[in-house]
Amino acid sequence: MRSLDDLDVDGKRVLVRVDFNVPLDGERITDDTRIRAALPTIEALRERGARLLLVAHLGRPKDREPEFSLAPAAKRLGELLKTDVPLAADLDHVPDGEVVMLENTRYEPGETKNDPELAQRLADLADAYVNDAFGAAHRAHASTEGVAHLLPGAAGLLLQREVQTLTGILEDPARPLVAIVGGAKVTDKIGVLEAFLDRADAILIGGAMAFPFLSVQGHSIGDSLCADEDLEPARELLERGEDKLRLPVDLVLGRAFDADTERRELDGVDVPDGWMGLDVGPRTAEAYGEEIAGAGTVFWNGPMGAFELAPFAAGTRAVAEAVAAAPGITVVGGGDSAAALAQFGLADRVTHLSTGGGASLELIEGKTLPGVEVLS
Repeated sequence: MRSLDDLDVDGKRVLVRVDFNVPLDGERITDDTRIRAALPTIEALRERGARLLLVAHLGRPKDREPEFSLAPAAKRLGELLKTDVPLAADLDHVPDGEVVMLENTRYEPGETKNDPELAQRLADLADAYVNDAFGAAHRAHASTEGVAHLLPGAAGLLLQREVQTLTGILEDPARPLVAIVGGAKVTDKIGVLEAFLDRADAILIGGAMAFPFLSVQGHSIGDSLCADEDLEPARELLERGEDKLRLPVDLVLGRAFDADTERRELDGVDVPDGWMGLDVGPRTAEAYGEEIAGAGTVFWNGPMGAFELAPFAAGTRAVAEAVAAAPGITVVGGGDSAAALAQFGLADRVTHLSTGGGASLELIEGKTLPGVEVLS
């Protein structure tokens, strides 16, 4: 990819695509990680004499609903930069300034359609383009792909680091490479699982994703979450890589998906009727921790259970602590895994915490990311 070093920005206005799709409670930002992640690129461009016009999206607005306004993000960025960051109400009224933010680009109906007219309107506002929004790089939208054809462009520091780190653990990882894959559905992550079957030394399976595998092995799964469409992919993955796949050997059960439900530990994986598996058990957590401790490279995506419910958080906590303590390279991708690290106070204890859930998974799967390809 072309980098900031390949771009002449002195005295020029640079359109910078950032990922400020942050969680909000009303107008209060509950996690500003993505805004902080953009600061190195923003500061590097300012030091080189650029004036910045930031473009980002927030949520999936159907019109111009005020709850999707980027005003809280502009305010927070201004606090971090210790400068005023005005927000342009629309593309026809863009104030001048050292750092200006455009209103939610998804307010524009042509954004997600990669409309050439919208891309041209964005390009007309600037002299150069930088994409630092890895979390949106897997979308061919007007602000991530279309405009990049119309201006001299480059990858920002965050986008560059994300791509280099994630491709690096696939192309030349320190061995052993251990992948931890959790979450709800096999079909959501089949591409990731297939990619790691070819490259990883061990794949640790957790979360509800484990139950299709256990089911096709002949275990009873009770009321545990298990979609019918996940069974055949799980069977095929087991046939291809049973020597690499590690499945839970014990579980923590609940009567319902509720923090106040009746809870019991199961020394085994045959779930009785009327119960559901909501976490991996202590023997599984210990075994997974030993695999992680001996790894040269660890990639983690997806929790081990319903960690958002306190009685079922122990498995995910144990894995998070093992990843944080691992001596090798540790890469965490995906919103739930990042949320777990933050919940347990471990977010600063990993080598790389990816800001792009869907984008990181697609890159691992070997898919081309439009926002990256156009800068190559």
